[in-house]
Amino acid sequence: MSIRLVIADDHEVIRLGIKSLLADTDLEIVAEAANGEDALKAVRRSNPDVVLLDVSMPGMDGLTTLSRLRVEDEKLRILMLSAYDNPTYVARAVALGANGYLLKTTSREELISTIRRAAAGEDAWKRDELRRVSGAIAAPRASCEMEVSLTQRESEVLRQLAYGLTNKEIGQALGISYETVKEHVQHILRKIGVSDRTQAAVWAVRKKLV
Repeated sequence: MSIRLVIADDHEVIRLGIKSLLADTDLEIVAEAANGEDALKAVRRSNPDVVLLDVSMPGMDGLTTLSRLRVEDEKLRILMLSAYDNPTYVARAVALGANGYLLKTTSREELISTIRRAAAGEDAWKRDELRRVSGAIAAPRASCEMEVSLTQRESEVLRQLAYGLTNKEIGQALGISYETVKEHVQHILRKIGVSDRTQAAVWAVRKKLV
């Protein structure tokens, strides 16, 4: 019996590459999507065993799509796919309930085995991935219970930070200087009671700010 798979990635070459890698296996691609909105529709329509979601997509990104899918189906097996070994992305994926995180440089064997493990209901996370973000996942729990007053600009910066953007990228997105972003980030970390950006991203997820 084949494993039914939905693939969502905004780059056609990536989707074609994955299809080629999975050819002649028990993994059947039943639907494809190029963005988060289409991924939601594809999942609802095709009822897959596993969803493979690109983290960075236009419009609704993969992590937002993960959050939406989790609301609709807590048991659906969802793997994140990314070109970036970004601890903020990994921490958000864990916090939002992903079943694993794959880099686009992963080998064919690892891709296939990870999808199969996920479909079987097994933990598809690597120990080093979880170990790296375990502090970020644990630390914000207590601080999430507190009421924190962020300014509008701090909230905007926090959202961009949680999306995995660097200070330079946040400054470009919001039209403010690098130094101003850096100052806002320091204020945010102090206000919400965490020690780094990854913890801040998890805090933002738990407060449903992203």
